[in-house]
Amino acid sequence: MSQYQNDVNRIAELRSTKAGAWNAINPDYAARIKAQNRFKTGLDIAKYTAAIMRKDMQEYDADSSQYTQSLGCWHGFIGQQKMLAVKKHQGTTDKSYLYLSGWMVAALRSEFGPLPDQSMHEKTSVSALIEELYTFLRQADARELGDLFRQLDDAKQKGQDTHGIQESIDNYETHVVPIIADIDAGFGNEEATYLLAKKLIEAGACCIQIKTKYLTLNSVATKMVKSQCRMKTFWPKLTQYVTHF
Repeated sequence: MSQYQNDVNRIAELRSTKAGAWNAINPDYAARIKAQNRFKTGLDIAKYTAAIMRKDMQEYDADSSQYTQSLGCWHGFIGQQKMLAVKKHQGTTDKSYLYLSGWMVAALRSEFGPLPDQSMHEKTSVSALIEELYTFLRQADARELGDLFRQLDDAKQKGQDTHGIQESIDNYETHVVPIIADIDAGFGNEEATYLLAKKLIEAGACCIQIKTKYLTLNSVATKMVKSQCRMKTFWPKLTQYVTHF
């Protein structure tokens, strides 16, 4: 039995225990709303996309021809339309990600207007854009599932076979895909890094790679040594923020 039908039966059973108080609730419609709102929080999205990225990395390690493609975007609507087009023409969103460039975010998403340096934009710009993108992608799911539910109702009303439509609902593929965000925290200290990472996770980030630099005018070798020294003091402080907050 499909998840959708399980939800219909579970809601119908729950309604029957309310002594008629819930008779106005249609189990089919309630189950449809649940299906159209599969991802309730950014953490739900992060868990789902993390599994996708693990699978894709394993497949790429086994066969380098199984690479992923990341499409650049700077607005939720743009990302939504790109994934709608990918799914329409390829039949699947498999191996298709979205990509955010730090320079693009600085130029097009800063509340202060276009900025020349990606380190100058406000640090909430990227997390806000990720949240916006996932909102638009979930809206695409709700729209397509709504169309399928209307087709299901029409087929039932006309006495037609609903097996194919029901199968499309049960095996529906979401437009929610991993987002690769190449961003710069902009001279962030340990506290700023922690706060930015927290915002990104709440928005739906499933993996965060943190890199710190210690700039110097000396040789490359000196840069590497000083960067390693910086790391030794950076990580313990960052761990303290994560532990206490």
